[in-house]
Amino acid sequence: MLRLRTGFSGFLLSCMLLLSCQNDQREQHLARREQAISRKESEFALKEADYKSLVRMRDSLRTSKDTVVIQSWPETIAGVWNSKAVCRESNCSEYVIGDQRANVWEFISDSTGLFTRVLDADKKLVRVYTARLDSSGIRLHYLSDSSATKKLDIRFDLSQVNPELLKGTQAITINQACNATFIVELTRTTTR
Repeated sequence: MLRLRTGFSGFLLSCMLLLSCQNDQREQHLARREQAISRKESEFALKEADYKSLVRMRDSLRTSKDTVVIQSWPETIAGVWNSKAVCRESNCSEYVIGDQRANVWEFISDSTGLFTRVLDADKKLVRVYTARLDSSGIRLHYLSDSSATKKLDIRFDLSQVNPELLKGTQAITINQACNATFIVELTRTTTR
């Protein structure tokens, strides 16, 4: 009877080990399936985000097509101009009354609006101004970003005297502490 018990116990132990091995294999199989499902969910989430982004872009293009008028410079202003600026007022150490500056200006536009690029004598970009054109004239503006150590706020008010001449003023504020005013004159270059 002891032998029968020992044989039966061995049999039970063998069955338990067999079931235990099968459970480990099932757990490994389930873990692999969960990983595959998780990977597919991540891929789907990326595709869903791309899809939503494309839908938003499509909707914004449809809306902007209906509501935004793409503005461009009139031919009398578009193109390249030479500028001369003379300082008339200043309480800034950077600018002295009588200082003169000469640059090349380029009036450009794209689908986002009107801009004016200012280049130095070596044709290196100095600054890009956002622009607004209306019946009272041309308004240009530049505001340095918040990370700049020198906070600049530069504004131009220009009017067209004739097809070859623009005149106006430039107001510069540095670090909200000092101001300078320039008289500006732009003449059309021979190359457009």
